[in-house]
Amino acid sequence: MTFSIVARSAGAELFGVAIASSSPAVAARCAHGRAGVGAVATQNITDPRLGPRVLDALGRGSIARLALDEALFETPFGAYRQLLAVGAAGPPAVHSGARALGLVNAVSGADAAAAGNLLATTAVPPAMLAAFEQAEGHLGERLLRALRAGLDAGGEAGPVHSAGLLVVRDVSWPIVDLRVDWSDEDPVLVLESLWRRYAPQIDDYVQRALDPAGAPSFGVPGT
Repeated sequence: MTFSIVARSAGAELFGVAIASSSPAVAARCAHGRAGVGAVATQNITDPRLGPRVLDALGRGSIARLALDEALFETPFGAYRQLLAVGAAGPPAVHSGARALGLVNAVSGADAAAAGNLLATTAVPPAMLAAFEQAEGHLGERLLRALRAGLDAGGEAGPVHSAGLLVVRDVSWPIVDLRVDWSDEDPVLVLESLWRRYAPQIDDYVQRALDPAGAPSFGVPGT
């Protein structure tokens, strides 16, 4: 019921998740990131508690594979979970439990991992990873290219209704947290539109938080 990608920028300054699902509000439960630490997707039959647990392990210096193993050791229901993780160092990692739903596949590259369950075809994660690796620009743009490639490769076995994009940087809050909680049409298309509107303003919003006196105006009356 979900396909996603977790990734870091080449210098590990940014970490992010892009995710889509037939379920509502998928990013609210499944996308996790922490500045300077990494990114995690918790999907299939989701336990959102595993996201912070994996990030805690990554923050203690574990590579992604060991961080997943540590979090899974603490739960009796690992067979139901599909987890993706990428940290500041070491290769990304994926866990697909034996009771993950439907057609399942996962792939990993140098800086990203893509996976899904209840897929229309096993080609979805490889298409996502290839699109990410071929794309240029901001990490958010590359993640969205990957999500689009996954949907174009077949996506889920059923209709996709929600999507999200999460990116963290060197501040304690996500610099990008865009969500389409439900759409009867194409939530990835809506997410792409939100990104085009928000991306030029990312640095402005960070500056407004850190130095409002020197920040640019919002471009609306009264600012």
